[in-house]
Amino acid sequence: QVQLVESGGGLVQAGGYLRLSCVASGRTFSSYGMAWFRQAPGKEREFVATINWYDTRTMYADSVKGRFTISRDNAKNTVYLQMNSLKPEDTAVYYCAAGWRQWRAATSGYSYWGQGTQVTVSS
Repeated sequence: QVQLVESGGGLVQAGGYLRLSCVASGRTFSSYGMAWFRQAPGKEREFVATINWYDTRTMYADSVKGRFTISRDNAKNTVYLQMNSLKPEDTAVYYCAAGWRQWRAATSGYSYWGQGTQVTVSS
């Protein structure tokens, strides 16, 4: 079992930045692909970014490419999402997800999910 706890959400003005963190329990964090997804009110959950488990390659949704950066620190069992140049359309609940040796831009394959952290960007 893996438990994920996100933090770092909040209210920020457009153009601002936030850094989300997700701490995972367990001793095999380095074998999990990690991802961030988000869900806005009335919309489906959508992919934001993922980082793989073996060479830290990353993938991003087109809507956040160049503005968001995903990274991981295996020594701290933590994955981060640095969000710069935030836009009102980035407003959503952001979820951290973990999948055993997964690296994909879809919710399938990620078995473990955090409770989510709210990000609100005002215009």
